[in-house]
Amino acid sequence: MAGPGVTAAEARERIRHGEHTGPTVGLAPGHVQANLVIIPEEHALDFSRFCVRNPKPCPVLEITEAGSPVPRTLAPGADLRTDVPRYRVYEAGELVDEPVEIRNYWRGDLVCFLLGCSFTFEAALLAAGLRLAHLDQGRNVPMYATNRECVPSGPFRRPLVVSMRPYRPKGVPRAVSITARYPMMHGSPVHIGDPEALGIGDLEQPDFGDPVDVHDGEIPVFWACGVTPQAAALEAGLPLVITHSPGHMFITDRRDAEYAL
Repeated sequence: MAGPGVTAAEARERIRHGEHTGPTVGLAPGHVQANLVIIPEEHALDFSRFCVRNPKPCPVLEITEAGSPVPRTLAPGADLRTDVPRYRVYEAGELVDEPVEIRNYWRGDLVCFLLGCSFTFEAALLAAGLRLAHLDQGRNVPMYATNRECVPSGPFRRPLVVSMRPYRPKGVPRAVSITARYPMMHGSPVHIGDPEALGIGDLEQPDFGDPVDVHDGEIPVFWACGVTPQAAALEAGLPLVITHSPGHMFITDRRDAEYAL
């Protein structure tokens, strides 16, 4: 297992050799972790437009050349076919496999999108003494489909997905200020307070992730979520889409501090 004290390159090397196949939270502290979406080149321009038109849920960190699994900006020594602990492979929107490497699925027309991840701002929140309910409760962060439609592009369209973290009123301004410093990692919240304003009827029934206990006096705070572009790619019904498995991110060579305003 890769431990928290390893470098980004060491973590990827252990992942590549099957020595770490679990979630990546806490690995290579201080290094940016990224969401991964891989699609055929013929749809890449439309997907790029979808991300540009919806920057809060879809902050693009890098797009690879068609057929190349190497993220030359974020980690030039990496291989996106092997350096994620677990992948999800979809055909026509249906999950068909969850492998630990995707060389058997690789094609010369595939384009990799690496997108910002909230792990960066969560580390900043924790460093400021703002606890995270889902970590304290041993759960995945709750995520909800909303009534806010993203700006569509070609076949890519869907409502915004948000993640939720509850805070007491005195902590909310600090949480807003801290996360606003990381616009490439989803940035500041998109909504604070009443879930029904986002079309969320029951916080105990998230569409993705796990419910967390919201205690008396706490306010739900909602951030744009990287599940949005993944869901848009799946719902487009493309013949092949490959993503990371939830929580199993790509660890880059870039540092969190590089993306702080």
